[in-house]
Amino acid sequence: MTRMKSIGAAFAAILLSSVAAHAGDVRIMWYSDGGEGEVIKDLLSRFSKANPDVNVILDEVSYDVVKEQLPVQLEAGQGPDIARVTNLKAPAQHWLDLRPLLADAKYWDDNFGAQADWMRPDGSNAITGFMTQLTLTGGFVNKTLFEQAGVEIPGPKATWDDWAAAAKNVADSQKVFAMAIDRSGHRVSGPNISYGANYIAADGKPAPIDQGAKDFLSRFVKWNEDGTINKDVWVSAAGTTYRSAAEDFINGGLAYLYSGSWQVSGFAQKIGDNFDWVMAGSPCGSVACSGMQGGAGLVAVKYTKNPKDVAKVMDYLAGADVQKEFAERSLFIPAHKGVAAGQMDFKTDNPHVQAALKAFVEAAGQTAAPAMKLPGWKWSDAYYSAIVARISQVIAGEMKLDDAYARIDEDIKAKVAGN
Repeated sequence: MTRMKSIGAAFAAILLSSVAAHAGDVRIMWYSDGGEGEVIKDLLSRFSKANPDVNVILDEVSYDVVKEQLPVQLEAGQGPDIARVTNLKAPAQHWLDLRPLLADAKYWDDNFGAQADWMRPDGSNAITGFMTQLTLTGGFVNKTLFEQAGVEIPGPKATWDDWAAAAKNVADSQKVFAMAIDRSGHRVSGPNISYGANYIAADGKPAPIDQGAKDFLSRFVKWNEDGTINKDVWVSAAGTTYRSAAEDFINGGLAYLYSGSWQVSGFAQKIGDNFDWVMAGSPCGSVACSGMQGGAGLVAVKYTKNPKDVAKVMDYLAGADVQKEFAERSLFIPAHKGVAAGQMDFKTDNPHVQAALKAFVEAAGQTAAPAMKLPGWKWSDAYYSAIVARISQVIAGEMKLDDAYARIDEDIKAKVAGN
């Protein structure tokens, strides 16, 4: 008898995902940013009805479980059969090559090939999974707060300095926080690159943190110190723990949030008509106005006991009709080339959503070349993690900024040396 199980508690999910699979079991570790969990459950229920010999078990977990606990399981040769992850390249040695197991590998190459290298070992032609959506970082504006404060929303070529000043004026008028950036090294990397940062050295290894990154990070620290940015976002968690500032925005207590396109679905559901909001691209630095492309990938784990069943589930989820429905219902930018080239009918009557998704698609064209290289670079997560850990310590008053730069380089060197 088929069944699909959703587990809310993170601890239970950790235990379940490390349990050895039985014949016919396909266990999926899944996290959600918005309403996509309900969509994937519905789609998988149809698969289960049509394939009673495959027992699909969906373990819904927090993003922290995927980020912090899954790597530990993988290093122990354990884990789920399939996982939804954002750290795609660094752990690629743990992903299963589906190419010999798929019904039509050429279909995958044609429709998912553009991002395939993001999630496979360097030099490999393995098919390890697909992107559940493409994402782009960018800014969200509480338009209602700006209007109430009588502050003009900065234009498309506005700098980070322009946005900080405008948001601070709104905050002072409306008694809210001015700005917030998700506690994520990925999230500050677009701004870093906009000021000229390049993380990748000529030999492909991590470069020392450069002046471009320092130009933005020094601003970021200053804004946290003077109250322009809500410092609680970065000091309320330890180490490399991710913390989104989305709830602050949803609650109407934030004039400007720098996050990404994956928030659109959640905003549509949770903000409703409480206030007007718009997506405003990425502010400009001295050399670019770049966000970071990326997304969450659904990957097969090579420690599965049931590779053929895993491939069957993945083939189903990668189908054009399923991909189109998932994107339209989840309000995601599709990664499937064929689906993206066609007409999309996003399932929402929220006027902010269509405008936001259109704006994200337009902003993708401004992504700087160094940012385009990072999703498929092995050391991206090492760089992101080092930035989060050390800059958080600066904001908390535990370390001087120049010392943090040195420690970031040391942390990254240690990570490279250990691999």
